[in-house]
Amino acid sequence: MSKIKPSKGAPYARIMGVGGYRPTRVVPNEVILETIDSSDEWIRSRSGIATRHWASPEETVAAMSIEASGKAIADAGITPEQIDGVIVSTVSHFKQTPAVATEIADKIGAGRPAAFDISAGCAGFGYGLTLAKGMVVEGSAEYVLVIGVERLSDLTDLEDRATAFLFGDGAGAVVVGPAKEPMIGPTVWGSEGDKSDTIKQTVPWDAYRDGTVEKFPAITQEGQAVFRWAVFEMAKVAQQALDAAGISSADLDVFIPHQANMRIIDSMVKTLKLPESVTVARDVETTGNTSAASIPLAMERLLATGQAKSGDTALVIGFGAGLVYAATVVTLP
Repeated sequence: MSKIKPSKGAPYARIMGVGGYRPTRVVPNEVILETIDSSDEWIRSRSGIATRHWASPEETVAAMSIEASGKAIADAGITPEQIDGVIVSTVSHFKQTPAVATEIADKIGAGRPAAFDISAGCAGFGYGLTLAKGMVVEGSAEYVLVIGVERLSDLTDLEDRATAFLFGDGAGAVVVGPAKEPMIGPTVWGSEGDKSDTIKQTVPWDAYRDGTVEKFPAITQEGQAVFRWAVFEMAKVAQQALDAAGISSADLDVFIPHQANMRIIDSMVKTLKLPESVTVARDVETTGNTSAASIPLAMERLLATGQAKSGDTALVIGFGAGLVYAATVVTLP
């Protein structure tokens, strides 16, 4: 018989607060058109994107995260000292070590929480949320800060007509804490590594360091392949998440997919046959694709504008490089 004492965590977990930060510089499509042969109409028809935010040198991954975290902590009604864990999902923090989560934890005044970074691309927020839920229920933490943050402008090839218009910068954060009833459903997540070349960094860092290539690494993708995968395969994953939560699309109030592309979002809504009563996040129009930050940023905007309200049932799904994905049903804070 084991001598280890059982964990004393919460019976369930919930999202208690949400916060977001968008850089002050707004970049319209006209700026993108300075370096690619295209048109505003083409960009909007392909992606639904009209503007995006690009960070200034001062708006670092850490700085944006700190701003978003402060709002999430205040929204949750707790103090920074109560944070027991900090999870940061990002692919655009250029220091391999230490984890930017440790810097953020220190600067928000969180004390000595567990702090680490994860790399799961556009599904990163879902991965972080799942890990935070496990920490709260297992009992290793009471309150966990989950941050999705990107400075994708640093990884954008402005001469690549297929991707130059897609990416934006920003940070979104949530506080996950204890609950007396289920408020974060089971996660349906996974990966399809055989398709990893469809979204990737153009060259590894050492190729640039060694002078093998002169152009700084950027993110590239096979647009049509990603579109087909996202629309058809991710709609199946979204349905699995609904089934795992024991609800149907008719029970949903809100749908918050990764803000990759308006055409993908609209196609998923159609494939899932979501009722017209379901509010759909379309933050991509003015924020662009912010990868791991896109879901919490979209969630924050829906709540701030009154398009969604506290207690609403929302389906969230992220998908991207890897190819990786994560979907779950949550109750909005």
